[in-house]
Amino acid sequence: MIEARNMVLRPPRVEASHHPLRPILPMTRIAYLVHDLNDPAVERRVRMLVAGGAAPVVIGFRRSEKVPATIAGVPAFDLGRTADARLAQRAGAVLRNLVRPAPMLAAAAGAEIVIGRNLEALALAWRVRRASPGARLVYECLDIHRTLLGSTPAHRAVQAAEAWLLRAIDLLIVSSPAFAREHFARRPTLRAPTLLVENKVLALDGPPPTVPARPAGGPWTIGWLGNLRCRKTFDVLRSLARRHAGQVEVLIAGRPSPAEFADLPAEAQAAPHVRYLGPYEAADLPGIYAQCHFAWAIDYFEQGLNSRWLLPNRLYEASRFGTVPIALGSVETGRWLARHGAGVVLDDAHASLDPLFSRLDPEQYRTMRAAVAAIPREALIAGQTDCDALVAVIAGR
Repeated sequence: MIEARNMVLRPPRVEASHHPLRPILPMTRIAYLVHDLNDPAVERRVRMLVAGGAAPVVIGFRRSEKVPATIAGVPAFDLGRTADARLAQRAGAVLRNLVRPAPMLAAAAGAEIVIGRNLEALALAWRVRRASPGARLVYECLDIHRTLLGSTPAHRAVQAAEAWLLRAIDLLIVSSPAFAREHFARRPTLRAPTLLVENKVLALDGPPPTVPARPAGGPWTIGWLGNLRCRKTFDVLRSLARRHAGQVEVLIAGRPSPAEFADLPAEAQAAPHVRYLGPYEAADLPGIYAQCHFAWAIDYFEQGLNSRWLLPNRLYEASRFGTVPIALGSVETGRWLARHGAGVVLDDAHASLDPLFSRLDPEQYRTMRAAVAAIPREALIAGQTDCDALVAVIAGR
């Protein structure tokens, strides 16, 4: 099923059966080590694991004061608070749990599979697996941190740690094929197979709700949703809304990074034609995207590095809810849209945005929206069969 160590493989399609005589298999016990217990994407992955027949427990750090007791109905164990853009502080938190692992090991007792979500969590997952030698170790990589690509002594130390940990894993999961192609293919210590699991919209209770089409016509609303960590994006959108006063509006929703924004609500309130809605839950997405014509899918955070390779959540969410994504053609997000013949794919945001919104008319927009609506459902939505397949591959089946 999995043959080449640097080949990106999608999960096999496993047809779920709900026949009353379907055999009940023992649940796969998983310890899921994460960098942020409050990340909505962590909850989505936990829901997939549970739907696929696993019994996970979530162990990890958090980036806010909220300490969840459960995530998607399964137990969650807090390892303390860490912060964005404070690498030394996060490294210290990892080291403390490696030196004094007893609470973490107690929470993970009996795990057959240990998953580390991003590199700092992988170090803890490796320690948990040491206490359960028969368990499988899985690395789920959602971002390539800049320290993994730099050349300073500190960067080389992180790269050495990554190389050492890669030797130990049984499976690598990536959310973008570019991570495997551009980064992990250059890591000779990686011998494990690679599985591609894109950040699709999870729909386990039938298809997500249909969003009514926003009327085609100005003012054109651009939505910027998700983890708000890109200062340059805010500056570009704020400037665009100011130049096209009354014809372009910007709607922002999500959790701002304190390292990038000291007070995003105040900055948004002071910017003409910009609204900030605050954090949201997954259930809020249809209503938010119903207010937007376009979705900003350009990321300048770690420009030229991780931003070239990722396929963000907002790409799938916006497309599923009929909002037209805006991306750069030189990065993986733009290549994904180009393959599907959809979205606004720009060579240069600075040079192309003003002409786009100066000339845009309702008929052109309806054509753009129709192209997004034509993207195949399976390219945007993960369902029960995807959950079954994910757990099967993680478990080595």
